[in-house]
Amino acid sequence: MDNSTGFAFLTGTYDVVNRWRKDFLDPSEGDDRWEEFPGITRASTHFDGGASFDEIEFPTKGFAGLTLRLYDPAADTWSLYWASKRTGTLFPPVAGRFQPDGTGVFHGDDEHDGRKVKVRFVWSQITESTAHWEQAFSLDEGRTWVTNWHMHMTRRTI
Repeated sequence: MDNSTGFAFLTGTYDVVNRWRKDFLDPSEGDDRWEEFPGITRASTHFDGGASFDEIEFPTKGFAGLTLRLYDPAADTWSLYWASKRTGTLFPPVAGRFQPDGTGVFHGDDEHDGRKVKVRFVWSQITESTAHWEQAFSLDEGRTWVTNWHMHMTRRTI
């Protein structure tokens, strides 16, 4: 996989099945600790594949967000920036790259409920019509991770 155009697969409109932990920092298991809800994302690429932009809506949650992804050819890495309609602010980026197997792994620093966390995004299971994204937080500098959000995306064929 060419890392420089790693997000080209995302172009288009996807239906998203979201599944997130009710408490992003609670590592306990069990279906009652998770909530499922729909989303719709519309994505485009720019700069000959070196930039990606998408807007995602969560109709049952009443909020939306934007992600801007930028490729740095000198470092051969991507930086991913998230902005939420709820806050109107741009969150700190996560940075990383796609591996030869097509899995993208991105890390950064963030804050959740007033606590500093390390954050990890993983893009995987990428096909012509599907993709999977997950988010995990670490409170111990990355020694352990709590996966707290999954997105299963299916391309609309219109």
